[in-house]
Amino acid sequence: MNPSRWSALQARLGLAPGRRSLHRHLMWWLLIPQLVLWIAAAFVTYSVAARHANLAIDRSLYQSSRALAQQVKPIDNGLLIDFPKAAQAILETDPDDRVYYMVSTPPGQFILGNNTLPPPPPIPDLQLDRPYFYDGLVDGVPVRVAALYLAYGETTSPQRMLVQLAKSRASREELARQILIDTALPLSGLILLMSLIVWGGIRTGLAPLARLQAVVEDRAPNDLAPIELEAAPEEVRALAQAVNSLLAQVHENVSTQRRFISNAAHQLRTPLAGLKSQVELALAEAQDPALQGRLQRVHESATRAAHLVGQLLVLARAEPESAATLGRRHFDLARLVREVTAEQVPRALQAGVDLGVEDRDVEPLPILGNSLLIREVLLNLIDNAVRYAGRGASVTVHSRAVQGQAEVVVEDDGPGLPPEAGPDAHRRVFERFVRASRDGQGCGLGLAIVKEIVERHAGQVHLEPVQPHGLRAVVRLPLATP
Repeated sequence: MNPSRWSALQARLGLAPGRRSLHRHLMWWLLIPQLVLWIAAAFVTYSVAARHANLAIDRSLYQSSRALAQQVKPIDNGLLIDFPKAAQAILETDPDDRVYYMVSTPPGQFILGNNTLPPPPPIPDLQLDRPYFYDGLVDGVPVRVAALYLAYGETTSPQRMLVQLAKSRASREELARQILIDTALPLSGLILLMSLIVWGGIRTGLAPLARLQAVVEDRAPNDLAPIELEAAPEEVRALAQAVNSLLAQVHENVSTQRRFISNAAHQLRTPLAGLKSQVELALAEAQDPALQGRLQRVHESATRAAHLVGQLLVLARAEPESAATLGRRHFDLARLVREVTAEQVPRALQAGVDLGVEDRDVEPLPILGNSLLIREVLLNLIDNAVRYAGRGASVTVHSRAVQGQAEVVVEDDGPGLPPEAGPDAHRRVFERFVRASRDGQGCGLGLAIVKEIVERHAGQVHLEPVQPHGLRAVVRLPLATP
């Protein structure tokens, strides 16, 4: 087969190396041999049926030719043909399965019957009183012919007589076809049943792979716990063990990185706090305006570094291992929103921002989670709104129940995200160390922390623009069942 055609056939059957499906691969390589064997079995069955039909017809032709020969009786040097019209009518009754006969003596000299019967082929060692069978045509109709050579006359100088009897091959082909149908139908049913059994066996055999796929797909991106498939076959267990080994290495690397960040942040908090204190004292005592400007920039840098360290500690606490140690409990999210917003009012007044709470739902919003981490979510969202909305802007926080979820919205009427941030800025700002604006004192971790904590609580968070200007942060968390 042409290599290009073979490649196209492989691609059509799903067997190409780049897009191979193990299920389809096994199915095709089990069904194709069955189809080939079915065709071969049908061919062999038809051949055997035709051979046996020929034997039956040949036996019938031989007996009829013997009976016809008995009707031709030698008298002295001549022949007496005792072949009544009734016997002829019987032979020629069926138009679909006609019987042709011919008697000739010497062979080739017609004396009785149908002179269109084809002569027998040359016979090297001709034997008398022995039937010879061959195929031929009579008036364009395929027939099976029996030829019987007989001797008659004086014993010393006998003569030969040829009796030929032919029968249409329609009955033979019909018999062979019927045998094929009677054999092929049960065989087809068995092959179909076998294919179903093979299909079920393949699905059962590959079920552990499907379970492994489901286990991996259902996992959170940061879930590096080992995969447990103890009841799976040995091959799947080996694959799961290889994946577990890789997960263990990744978990060790990630844990090392987290410990480093947490330890570094803890170690930096004290010197940064001391640096800020010393700079503030120096600012109070400095008289030179140029020196005061330099000290002010140092103080801003120290404040930004302290904020970054604090955010790194919060991010470390939001990781799965750390969050699990803090525990979860039921609390009222609406009440927490009011408390956190009230705490941030002095800072908002200092920044010239009008911060307020709008309760759309007087009912409590019970959720199951870690209140300290959810507090960090609210603090970061309100801090971002106050920081980037600008002096004179308004920031409104409200909470409500929406379709079985608790929704918290922090909305401002500031400038929103700048156009140069790009069309996907509302999604990218949730990545770590990504900032949509160079203004302000942010470090690019606030919204990343929000996303991490919300997803740990099976919730969602997103940003959306407000018309004509402004930005809205929406957090949805599942309500706790009573």
